[in-house]
Amino acid sequence: MTRLSRRQMMVASTATAFALSATSEAAADTAPCGSPCGSLPREPIPAQVPAREGFLDVPGARLWFWDTGGHGPAVVLSHPGSGSALSWPYQQPVFAKAGYRVIAYSRRGHYNSTLPTPGNPGVGADDLHALVNHLGLRRFHLLGAALGGYYATDYALLHPERLHSLVILSSFMGISDPEYLRVTEWLRPPGFSAMRHDFLELSPYYRAANEAGARKWLEISDKSLGGHDIESQTLSAPISWARLETLRVRTLLVGGDADLYLPPPILRMIAAHLPGSSSIVYSKVGHSASWERPSEFNRDVLKFLSGGRFPRETCR
Repeated sequence: MTRLSRRQMMVASTATAFALSATSEAAADTAPCGSPCGSLPREPIPAQVPAREGFLDVPGARLWFWDTGGHGPAVVLSHPGSGSALSWPYQQPVFAKAGYRVIAYSRRGHYNSTLPTPGNPGVGADDLHALVNHLGLRRFHLLGAALGGYYATDYALLHPERLHSLVILSSFMGISDPEYLRVTEWLRPPGFSAMRHDFLELSPYYRAANEAGARKWLEISDKSLGGHDIESQTLSAPISWARLETLRVRTLLVGGDADLYLPPPILRMIAAHLPGSSSIVYSKVGHSASWERPSEFNRDVLKFLSGGRFPRETCR
């Protein structure tokens, strides 16, 4: 009787555990959508603050830029390959109202800047250096997105004394390590680069939930590129792991968990060579966190610019 009683107790306990598990799963299945699966709010583009526009002549080209001015710390924005100085409407007024002098420029061939000379596109970091010297910036914060992150990284390695901080958004950072290139290229099948920019850079979640926002993003991209191919600028020198590890500028890496170019494992690979850096990965976000989750992106970047710290990896 004692053995039977114990056996019965074990069976009863197991049954109870299964029942509780099933109840919990059923509750999860029938619960209303909360933050994990709910829709992200559609955020209208805020009204822009006044900014002066100007041009800068550099060897072989003329660059267009805008500058909100003011006496606060400067933030320079380096756009993705699919964009231009037009790519920051969610950041321009928010950063400016937070007390920063916000500056963006179009690289050679992008909106309002002249096309590069064929075969001689210039060194991206040199153009950036010419701009900040032209504007009289002794030190500033630098934010580089995607291809713009290549030149931002190169600049930070060349002129660390000029930077307060560095924010890199969804960028391969120009790293030329053979194994890194093999892995990242393997992620992109034949024909990948020929697909539409909005498909490649905006998450399917965002495109399905916010068609108007996706169309606006594509409109800005098309206007930025002007219907022509643009030869990418060069780096001052190859960025190997060894060179990257010499970076001493305070750095924040940002990505999205639905990024077709740079999924979180690749971001972690980069972070492993920047032991002093922090990283943020946003859920349901592709290659353009500054557009898809602008309020959270702006909040986190402003916290970082003001000296705030993040854990080694933060997931939003």
